[in-house]
Amino acid sequence: MVFFKEFKQVDKSKNNIILTIVSGVNINSKLLLSDGEIVYTNNNKLNWENLIKAIPQDNKSQMITVGDEKVYIEFMRQKYNIVICGAGHVSMPIISMCKLLDLPVTVIDDRLAFANNAINGGADKVICESFDKALDQIKGDSGTFFVIVTRGHRYDQVCLQKIINKENAYIGMIGSKLRVKKVLGYLEEQGIDREKLDKVYTPIGLKIGAETPAEIAVSIMAQIIEVKNKKIGKSTYNDELLDCILGEKYKDIPKAIVTIVSRKGSAPREVGTKMVVLKDGTMVGTIGGGCVEADLRRHALTSMDNNESKLVHSDMTGVDAGEEGMVCGGALDLFIEPLL
Repeated sequence: MVFFKEFKQVDKSKNNIILTIVSGVNINSKLLLSDGEIVYTNNNKLNWENLIKAIPQDNKSQMITVGDEKVYIEFMRQKYNIVICGAGHVSMPIISMCKLLDLPVTVIDDRLAFANNAINGGADKVICESFDKALDQIKGDSGTFFVIVTRGHRYDQVCLQKIINKENAYIGMIGSKLRVKKVLGYLEEQGIDREKLDKVYTPIGLKIGAETPAEIAVSIMAQIIEVKNKKIGKSTYNDELLDCILGEKYKDIPKAIVTIVSRKGSAPREVGTKMVVLKDGTMVGTIGGGCVEADLRRHALTSMDNNESKLVHSDMTGVDAGEEGMVCGGALDLFIEPLL
């Protein structure tokens, strides 16, 4: 449980990597790296340097073999947040979609009535000040998505000039091609690097023929999702799983966490997908459902009984799998870790 407490506290805006040995004498030894710095290990006797050197450069969660041991390298998804400049008609449906997608959203507008609309619309934070002053309060990081949808190009210009040098995951700016050209041209004249300006998504949103404010909001959020999800092979412990592991509700019930550490073929879920199995048979999360999940629950209960972590292979390509209704046709390696 100590690892999960440490992980919950780590800065999610940083590059966090978890190394877990999933076979051999050092099975279940863990290391948590945050921006290259070791912040936690449950095995100080192990020489981690060789394993750290073996971390893949493609930033894709995967199981690798180092010497006689199999190691699951898990690149954790960063914490994302949305900053919307402007609280007009397009912003309201964006706020609603952010709430559905569990993305924290901050809205900036210098008009009190519009700021109140953003509050009533469910924004997590609303700053009612000039765009210039408000953006001074927002640092930005590699998980911040900036959406510029103000009421005029001079406000767009102020926002982009403030945002362009902040660390970010995405900058999108609304406007016609002519309006956008004027803003970018002016900022280039002010000495802003053209290479940075060319990275701005503008006109904002995917090209889906959007016309109404709601349709424009859909195109914007679709583009944000596309950019966010290009970071393939990343894993996450969502709030539901962490609450199950660390919260009060299940604290007295033995449990095990199951993680997909390798996947081949058309298996139903990606590497990094997790679920928790409780001793009473309750399952939180899913690794794909069906017979595979039922079989994994049995393995997890045995793992809890023996207090032993283990690597389990599930093959869905054979005749038996077909007869059991596992029609995906892939194969999974899953690591089961009891949390007693």
